[in-house]
Amino acid sequence: MGIFDRFSTLLRSNINDLISRAEDPEKMLNQILVDMRSQLVKAKQQVAAAIADEKRLRDQADQEFKQAKDWENKAMLAVREGRDDLAKQALVRKSEHQSHGQQLETTWEAHRAETEKLKDQLRGLNDKIEEAKRKKNLLLARQRRAQAQKRIAETMSSMSENSAFDAFSRMEERIEQNERQIKASVEIEEEFSGDALQRDFKVLEKGAVSSTVDSQLLALKQQMGMLPAGSTEKRQIGAGKADEETVNADIEDTEHKRSR
Repeated sequence: MGIFDRFSTLLRSNINDLISRAEDPEKMLNQILVDMRSQLVKAKQQVAAAIADEKRLRDQADQEFKQAKDWENKAMLAVREGRDDLAKQALVRKSEHQSHGQQLETTWEAHRAETEKLKDQLRGLNDKIEEAKRKKNLLLARQRRAQAQKRIAETMSSMSENSAFDAFSRMEERIEQNERQIKASVEIEEEFSGDALQRDFKVLEKGAVSSTVDSQLLALKQQMGMLPAGSTEKRQIGAGKADEETVNADIEDTEHKRSR
């Protein structure tokens, strides 16, 4: 198999398949390009050798034609000198070189045609290598995208959306349960711990605070002229707690007097 046959086999290979089987696609592509360049160097050497052979054949053919011309001149000299015997021998030599020259020229023409084909193949090979270099980054980008898509698909398949929400719901329920337990513990602590007598006095103190607020409300209403002056004192001397019905009655009485 010749150098270009090996190159043709290499370039016909499915690069995407090579990438999919390679652990490191970038390294694989770089290696392919290195191999291509190495083969290209060898191909150039062989084409150069073919061109050198072509030039050698051309030179040999030209040399044979030159010698044929020289023997023709010698034959003419012999004729002028009356040496027909030498002229005949010179013409024989001329014929031999002329025949060799024609054979070499025929060989050279065929070789030149093959050399031109090699040059065309070499140019095509170089163009394909340059194209491969340009495509390398694109192929690597496609490979990285494919790998990313594969990782995403694997991640999504390993996750269960329902199970994730179920776990979230279970966590929410656990937190709510903890909050309920804390509230229950506080209620139990307040009701069943400490001095019961102290708790009773705290209840009374809260009532006293409420009574003070009621007294302040009655004073405000008196200041605004909504209650008679003596009603507040009577209510303060009384049971100590505002009687809402009496307050309402005083308000109605004051309104009645004003209407007169």
